[in-house]
Amino acid sequence: MPPTTGDAAPDFEALLCDGETFRSREFHDLLADDGGVLVFSGFVGSAIAENWWKHFARAGWGDFDVPVLGVTRDGPYAQNGFVREHGLPFRFVSDVNGVACGAYDLLTPRSGMANVSTARRAAFVVDGDQRVAHCWVAENWTEPVPREGIEDGVEAL
Repeated sequence: MPPTTGDAAPDFEALLCDGETFRSREFHDLLADDGGVLVFSGFVGSAIAENWWKHFARAGWGDFDVPVLGVTRDGPYAQNGFVREHGLPFRFVSDVNGVACGAYDLLTPRSGMANVSTARRAAFVVDGDQRVAHCWVAENWTEPVPREGIEDGVEAL
């Protein structure tokens, strides 16, 4: 079961991609003093991902006082290319082996993609003590992130 509000946010180690480089980092090292936001999704190479992240950028999520991190199963080159191509003010976590997705209990098989699992769409606002301050996990693949809930959660940090 994915963590809920008040639970400890699971730590993990994965590649952090900034649009140019990537390096292995632990989640707790990516948080600001007040916390951060994790947004899980399947892959960056889709129209849905492009729409989401451009929407988040237009909404000012890049100006939060805490980092907003995308988490997908894509490799670091794909994620860096996505950030550069769309000029996004966000960093991404390359979770190729599903370590982060697994830690948050979000892995789900993809229909028509033999032996491939990706994260269910989800977002977690994590406070400076690495506890979940706000969470949302989609019920289906097409459900959009409730922007206002995440923004309220960040404002409350």
